[in-house]
Amino acid sequence: MVKDNIIPNHMDIYWHDYTGHVKDKPITEASVPVKAALIGRVGLMLLSCGTGAWRVRSSMNALSEQLGVTCTASIGLMTIVYTCFDGHKTFTNSLALNNTGVNTSKLDKLERFVKRFPKEGVYKSGEQLHSELDEIEKIRGLYTPFKLGLAAAFACSAFTFLLGGGLIEMICAFIGAGAGQYLRARLIRKHYTLYMCTILSVALACLVYIGALRLGQLFFHISSGHEAGYICAMLFIIPGFPFITSGIDLAKLDMRSGLERLAYAVLIIVNATLTAWVMSSIMGLHPADFPELSIPPAIHLLLRLAASFVGVFGFSIMFNSPVRMAASAAVIGAIANTLRLELVDFADFPAAVAAFVGALTAGLLASALMKRLGYPRISVTVPSIVIMVPGLYLYRAVYNIGEMSLTLSAPWLVSALLIIMMLPLGLIVARIITDRSFRHCT
Repeated sequence: MVKDNIIPNHMDIYWHDYTGHVKDKPITEASVPVKAALIGRVGLMLLSCGTGAWRVRSSMNALSEQLGVTCTASIGLMTIVYTCFDGHKTFTNSLALNNTGVNTSKLDKLERFVKRFPKEGVYKSGEQLHSELDEIEKIRGLYTPFKLGLAAAFACSAFTFLLGGGLIEMICAFIGAGAGQYLRARLIRKHYTLYMCTILSVALACLVYIGALRLGQLFFHISSGHEAGYICAMLFIIPGFPFITSGIDLAKLDMRSGLERLAYAVLIIVNATLTAWVMSSIMGLHPADFPELSIPPAIHLLLRLAASFVGVFGFSIMFNSPVRMAASAAVIGAIANTLRLELVDFADFPAAVAAFVGALTAGLLASALMKRLGYPRISVTVPSIVIMVPGLYLYRAVYNIGEMSLTLSAPWLVSALLIIMMLPLGLIVARIITDRSFRHCT
């Protein structure tokens, strides 16, 4: 289909053409190609939500068992190659997405579709099942670009406080991140490329932050010592979801998916940090430590809990989570992230070890809570620890590399890598403890 005089590079798949000649019989009586089309479509839709290969394969296997076929699949970031066979016939297919992202609301609906399939789906025809999937497919963004910008504004403002910034930095980061994410959401809706969305939104966030600060200096006589917070205005771009899911996939030896997700996350990080470095060079900015805040420990603890809740809630909204799901992730994230920060400040834990404990806590809390709420675990655990991803460390590492200060860059880069490795490891250990099926490689 041609849209806006642009010929798509990925052709549309007309799934209803693959429902079989007899469309009123149950899917269990259909041919292998018809069954395989349903299995593949569900897998591809799950993949489009940003979930990892292990979860996609598990769902495809669950459908295959009910349909009486065996399914083997090789799953990447944006492609699935799979074979279905029933002892007599074999059908191999290759499917690809035209883009990737995160949509926890659609993920929740798909998981419920798979869970209901043994009791309801097996009695429906291929036509009926694809019609149900059509409705799930229509779930795009629950929120307008303005609301997504607002979510990013609150999340990055909270992130600023957790990193040590004060009220001025929080206000400027709120305005900058809101503008950047608003632009990013509008560009994504128009299907612009990853590079364009990342570079333009980060550049705008930095410009708006400095613009807001300069206006504050002009009208309210704010001092010039608040420029360090411009880094926080771009942290909405940090690809926490693919970072975390890549680690989980690698733990299950889904090497293809894990490495592709890692490469995708690194691609975003490189583009974002290089853009921020260029902007800082143009505007004459230099990353610096925030002035120390004089807050009593008890009040600081409460403020950290509140900021962590707001930050995780904002990131969850950006992942298209319904409000109730986002609030669940925010409660878990508030506890886990505050514990992490307190361990660093009062128990002298290394930042990477504290990150592991925080992620482990988030995973254990999610396992206990999700049994009651019924949400997909990944839609709560990953948003709850995204706020722990060291975007500030990564930026300062790249900034110093750009300035050829390799000695200064190394500590920031190594610290960031250690934390990034520990975050998925904490979730993995929590999953091993609470999920028997996850402990085995079968």
